Amino acid sequence: MLLVLFLVLAFLLGALPFSYIIGRQVKGLDLRRHGSGNLGATNVFRTLGPWWGGLCLLLDLAKGAAAVGLMTWLVNTWPAGEPTPFHITPDLFRIFAGVIAALGHTFSPFVGFHGGKGVATTAGAFAVLAPFSIIIATVAFLACFLTTGIVSLASITASAVLPVSVLLFELKSDHPSSTIIVFVFLICGWVIFKHRNNIIRLQNGTEAKIVSTGNHGQGDDARTDARPDTSSAGENSGSADEGS
Repeated sequence: MLLVLFLVLAFLLGALPFSYIIGRQVKGLDLRRHGSGNLGATNVFRTLGPWWGGLCLLLDLAKGAAAVGLMTWLVNTWPAGEPTPFHITPDLFRIFAGVIAALGHTFSPFVGFHGGKGVATTAGAFAVLAPFSIIIATVAFLACFLTTGIVSLASITASAVLPVSVLLFELKSDHPSSTIIVFVFLICGWVIFKHRNNIIRLQNGTEAKIVSTGNHGQGDDARTDARPDTSSAGENSGSADEGS
């Protein structure tokens, strides 16, 4: 029962719509109707400016980290050597908490099951699961973003760096976790796949750089700049080039 409660808590933590709350509190905006329409840190950055976008990013990261941190505490209370629930490894339960938090972010019941892409919340989960690897991936993201100004390219770069980094660190560990290795490769592969339209635009030289308007009156302009190509089948709430 306690395990189920922790998983529900992970979902509710992820579902906290910080971007929506910031938009409402700062300028009375519903970000689902401004910028890209995505409830993530990138849209906050574009619509309200870098300070608020940075704050939203930190809060979204914290959701994933808190979900995995709480589950880590729970699994550490289980007696050593005793069978775990459903005979599932503790690492997998920690991963479940991170995934469920990301799903809560993407399908938040607090805002009509809208949300962001869940990338920032997933990154927060990895900050607990593989802290050194996430630092390396973050450096790769920042280096690419500061050089190009393109969020999608930075997200793809970080998604390519992270699994390799996790693999190297886990192989050097005294107790490597094959569960975490497989999970990170699957998740990062999925993130890159979600950016397939961005990859096409990058190849064509038509992918837009991030623009921060800081003015809700320019929300439609921000959306146009952010999405030169609006076709994206099967994606939830906003632009594929947004990573939050």
